[in-house]
Amino acid sequence: MSGSAISTTTPAKGAERSARLPASGLAWAVYEGARTPYVILIKVYIFIPYLATVLVGDPVRGQTLVAQLVMAYGLLSAFTSPLLGAALDRIGPRKPALAVVTALLVALIASLWWAKPDGSGLPLSATCAVVFAAGLLFAYTEVLHNSMLPYAAPAAQTSAASGLGLALGSALSVVLLAAVLWGFALPAKMALPGFPAEPLLGLSAAAHETDRITAPIVAVVFALGALPLFLVGKDAPRGLGGGGVRDAFAGVWRMLKALTTNRPMAIFLGSRMLYTDGMTAILLFTGVYAAGVMGWSALELLSLGVIVSVFLSFGGLLGARLDRAFGPKRAIQIELAIVIVGQILLLGLAPGRLLYAPWSPEPVWNGPVFRSAPEIAFVAIACLNALGICGSYASSRSMLTKLSTPEDIGGWFGLYALSGTATVWLGSALVGAATAAFGAQQAGFVVLLGLLIAGSVGMAFLPFNSGRDVR
Repeated sequence: MSGSAISTTTPAKGAERSARLPASGLAWAVYEGARTPYVILIKVYIFIPYLATVLVGDPVRGQTLVAQLVMAYGLLSAFTSPLLGAALDRIGPRKPALAVVTALLVALIASLWWAKPDGSGLPLSATCAVVFAAGLLFAYTEVLHNSMLPYAAPAAQTSAASGLGLALGSALSVVLLAAVLWGFALPAKMALPGFPAEPLLGLSAAAHETDRITAPIVAVVFALGALPLFLVGKDAPRGLGGGGVRDAFAGVWRMLKALTTNRPMAIFLGSRMLYTDGMTAILLFTGVYAAGVMGWSALELLSLGVIVSVFLSFGGLLGARLDRAFGPKRAIQIELAIVIVGQILLLGLAPGRLLYAPWSPEPVWNGPVFRSAPEIAFVAIACLNALGICGSYASSRSMLTKLSTPEDIGGWFGLYALSGTATVWLGSALVGAATAAFGAQQAGFVVLLGLLIAGSVGMAFLPFNSGRDVR
């Protein structure tokens, strides 16, 4: 382990840009891309808002319930993900476990089709159980998939693979959102040239089939996109062999002790624990927030998802570019500043309020969606947030690969997952508590600003040099 030393070694200028990702690195990025629509379509813009507003029936109670669900699976994954990471360093290959987790996750996502508003399919309690289990398994895919990055892509191209995966995920989400908008949401609302006269497949908007169809679509896309990684992706070599739970705990304890002599890693993981939880909660609750505060339906949420996902795609590429230009620390700081400013502006919006000032909700154009100035501003600021959030995800993953070595990458990615989930339950709990206490969804979002600011302050203490590699 390299401890707290900082290396000034850097690849030859332009080498990372000119080299092409091998098939293994591309397969790793494609898996990331196929996994992302679960976040965008299910967790953010379509299914979770449907759960909060339709299945629960009240957006404030719905946001509180969603916060409790995220708190529950986030807390469990916080305890178990580091054990998984430590076990991976002993076992070696990630593919077998990743295949099992992926198959289970695909099945759970597909089952959300039966979460019917009349309760004839999955009742609300069972739907929440599926959402809980899917959230936990998704966290495990992050540990397994992320820890394959140093083996799937050359060292000089980890940031490129990381950014490409996020960009592909956002681009694929745009395509899927646009397809759902074209084939299901808009035909259910109005007749437009070039659009089907009725929702495809004879789906019923009244039964919210046009919302629920996203679950099987996302499941099929995820299953197909995962295949290349299992066919051509390079896996970690076999390790020391399996061990029991005691060995896994010993591995976690060993990694935690290593933090006492690895100051850069300790500062980074601690800071990321704060800012990632804030960003994840912002991303998770954007759809619920927009549905409740702005009064948007599935049509507006789908349209928002299409536009924002385009900027999420740019954010993944922006993260890789900022990483190459300024190094991972400065890249993360820039991305955090973007989100902090965007979030402050977003809190000042409502149908009759623009940037904290009273504003007429009258339409400023005759389009089908986003007709008032506050609505247009909401979309613009959400796009700004998307650039910073997705960019920070790419830069953070790149930072960890530069601070670790291939021999201990599994353990560090286990702690990396812990730093991304250890307080996500707390952040969601604060969102739920603030929303319930003040009876306003804006109150739930205010508490997230503190996490972003605290994480940004922590990054200022990370040792930094003018080189591009920190280790």
